[in-house]
Amino acid sequence: MKGSTAAELLAVSWAGVAAALDYNAPPGNLSNLPNSTLFETWRPKIHVLPPAGQVGDPCAHYSDPETGLFHVGYLHNSSGIATVQTDDLVHYYDVNKNGNYSLTPGGANDPVSVFDGSVIPSGIDGKPTMIYTSVSSLPIHWTLPYTRGSESQSLAITSDGKNFIKFDIPPVIPEPPAGLDVTAFRDPFFFQNKELDRTLNSAKGTWYVTVSGGVYNVGPGIFLYRSKSSNFEQWEYLGEWFNAPSNSTWGNGDWAGVYGFNWETANVFGLDKQGYNYNGDSFMTFGVEGSYMPIQKAVSSLHAQLWAAGSVSAVDGNVTFNPNMVGVLDWGLSAYAAAGNILPSTSKASSSSGAPDRFISYAWLTGDVFEAVKDFPKAQQGWQSTLLLPRELSVHTIPNVVNNDLVHETASWRVAINSSAGSCVELETLGVKIARETYNAINAAPSFSEPRRKLSKAGVVPFNRSPDSKFFVLNAQISFPQSARGSDLKSGFQILSSELESTIIYYQFSNESIVIDRYDTSAASQTTSGINSDPESGRLRLFDINDSCSGNGKGNNEHMETLDLTIVVDNSVLEVYANSRFALSTWARSWYANSTEIRFFHDGEGEASFNNIQVSDGLYDAYPERLR
Repeated sequence: MKGSTAAELLAVSWAGVAAALDYNAPPGNLSNLPNSTLFETWRPKIHVLPPAGQVGDPCAHYSDPETGLFHVGYLHNSSGIATVQTDDLVHYYDVNKNGNYSLTPGGANDPVSVFDGSVIPSGIDGKPTMIYTSVSSLPIHWTLPYTRGSESQSLAITSDGKNFIKFDIPPVIPEPPAGLDVTAFRDPFFFQNKELDRTLNSAKGTWYVTVSGGVYNVGPGIFLYRSKSSNFEQWEYLGEWFNAPSNSTWGNGDWAGVYGFNWETANVFGLDKQGYNYNGDSFMTFGVEGSYMPIQKAVSSLHAQLWAAGSVSAVDGNVTFNPNMVGVLDWGLSAYAAAGNILPSTSKASSSSGAPDRFISYAWLTGDVFEAVKDFPKAQQGWQSTLLLPRELSVHTIPNVVNNDLVHETASWRVAINSSAGSCVELETLGVKIARETYNAINAAPSFSEPRRKLSKAGVVPFNRSPDSKFFVLNAQISFPQSARGSDLKSGFQILSSELESTIIYYQFSNESIVIDRYDTSAASQTTSGINSDPESGRLRLFDINDSCSGNGKGNNEHMETLDLTIVVDNSVLEVYANSRFALSTWARSWYANSTEIRFFHDGEGEASFNNIQVSDGLYDAYPERLR
């Protein structure tokens, strides 16, 4: 008889203690429960996370040219990098048994830890080659004096796609640039860029690396290096490519928050309207570490996940990235450290779906707002945090926009170069969508439609039918009259609702925001410390549109842009997408079993029309080979 594995025994024990919980009765103090009692209570089904324990920054993703599989890596338990792989962006398989590590610390370069890495799919000897941050001493924080050499960049290679073997050589980028007192020097990212090749007279397809950090008392920044050897052992420093003054803002800060004091996890890639393109516009994503005042030592009380697009130029011998729009990749207070890589059209996932070359990005949803929320019952849950759904990024266009004051801001959009300066313009921004394979799979569940509805009076109206589970997708469109702009109107949905709990998602015109009101989300937050109920929000402008774009643009065809929502509920993980350019993610840890209702929500003066409402009820299990 085959002996039981540790994972199987744990699964049995989890099932036993979980069965004792009563989700029809008020919760007590959950911190008093035995370890792993809450393992299934709020665990998602379709998101990337390890079999147990903590997931950290996503990193080291790559498409294996030999197998066509896409590898998705993440920091795990602060002890190394673990990886899953997928052939469809729907189902995931642990690369190593029980989610064990692909890279761990303990070598000459990294005696203390390993931080984020990046992978060239066909690197040295045609094998996947990783550059990662090797850590030799801690603590490291932008508020503390920096120890030079504590963070260096080292190489590793894999021949089996499972384990990365470190090169027996010193770090290839051993320390920060000379003469700079840096705030950090980590998270290297491999990339190729046509604009850099042209500006620097580099050979086509030259490899570059960014290292994220900043300069103390100056501001956050991204350091740029160019490969000078085929084995990636020699790197030329090209300068601090992109930076900002400490705690400054893009424009007035409405559309991208603040730049903070230190940057992390920068990714650089070219995009066009279809997806990834080496010849496309230069984009980057980067994480912001900042602080509310007063600044406390070793505390980052503010984080943000931003993106920027711009051009490359060389002035006085220094190559610089010049942004022309900056925005937020995910507005969630806990969403951070996004990382991605190219998913080519030849990969298994893209071959099956017919997708072009894409840049696929995963963000991290930390479980405790970066330790700002104390005493969450981590031991009772047995796992912590998750990666968010894969997102394909592109240049997104908004056509037929009325050329009025709403267009002309230093913001997260720009007027397209080929756009006329007449009564209407075409805008460009970063397109953010759930990867098409994932989107199709979550909407393939049994579905039902809700009749269209028009609301003008404050209140809530239950759906005719609601989901049977806390695993569903809600797609809907909401239209507003132009008179709603600047009003006190709020309109949207209550989800995960019952007599005792509800989460409200609505658009608010007073500050052009999508809001997630979590005040009544969780009965457990009333009895257990560490279950955050703060509201979350992110800005989205609904532009004036004129479908005819003729004359002065003020004919009968002028209207406000429709709000197009996709709301994904994967148990406690809530992701809200809007208009192919907005994402807001958070936790919604409802307790009661009957908290599954959906209701229309309306408040304030004005009218809202709800259309094309569809609910797909019951998400798939993304881990067919894992014991749960």
